[in-house]
Amino acid sequence: RTSEGKLQVELALQKYRLPRLTGMGVEMSRLGGGIGTRGPGETKLETDRRHIKRRITALEEELRILGERRKRMRARRKKDSVLTAAIVGYTNVGKSTLLNALTEAGVLAENKLFATLDTTSRSIELPDGRSVMLIDTVGLIRRLPHSLVEAFKSTLEEAAESDLIIEIIDSSSPEAAEQVKVTHDLLAELGCEETPHIYVLNKCDKGDPAIKLPSDLPQVRISAKEKTGFDELLTLVSEYLPETLKNMKLLIPYSQSGLAGKIRENGRIISEEYTEDGILTEALVDVRLQKLCEQYLSE
Repeated sequence: RTSEGKLQVELALQKYRLPRLTGMGVEMSRLGGGIGTRGPGETKLETDRRHIKRRITALEEELRILGERRKRMRARRKKDSVLTAAIVGYTNVGKSTLLNALTEAGVLAENKLFATLDTTSRSIELPDGRSVMLIDTVGLIRRLPHSLVEAFKSTLEEAAESDLIIEIIDSSSPEAAEQVKVTHDLLAELGCEETPHIYVLNKCDKGDPAIKLPSDLPQVRISAKEKTGFDELLTLVSEYLPETLKNMKLLIPYSQSGLAGKIRENGRIISEEYTEDGILTEALVDVRLQKLCEQYLSE
């Protein structure tokens, strides 16, 4: 399946080309045609213009369908009480490498500007027993051309709606400070100021960091390539994800056994006993499941 990002880039390119066909057509029309006739260049211009317009219409329809699918996926995650953490950062800082190492997802990791144009997500378990969906995003760049803004919309929306932002920084880069500023400014434009935010100084295997963050910022040093610092990173993620757990004692009917699975995925089971009437459970329940669980409270 063609990625949404690639479709957006092609759409931007086609929209760029369309108004620029006229000049080429005028030059070609001079090759033939007299009074009351059309030259070959003009005919070719009309053909090319129709082709591009048809392609633009087709691309916009494909993107509309993909956009609706993306909205449904986000709605499903919210309904299922899935915690999400968006991995953001500048181009080539190691976001996909980190996701690969944490989840063995096999996500494309290349030293290219737009190597990640899709939203790639994988679920991992945290030290406190909760699960979180890690969402890899396209590398941010400064002064993104307006015509390409839509190409990044899907991943940027994911960052804006996530429960936690994990910013990856190439600590070995002399441009690290500027990259942090660019990332901060773009996230601010998306309205992410209130979202919990942690900083991950990657590539610490290359020596002393070229950047020093203020000590009051939540941060950790890792090497995604060497797979070091991961325990500290996951502990930090656990600490800064919204605390959403409440101790509840429940008697869950067997007909609702799927609820027990959701509690396990997003909270912590303390004890569990299978009785004649259902599953007697004591658990730390995620806030988004608490209302649903209230009807099964056990004395």
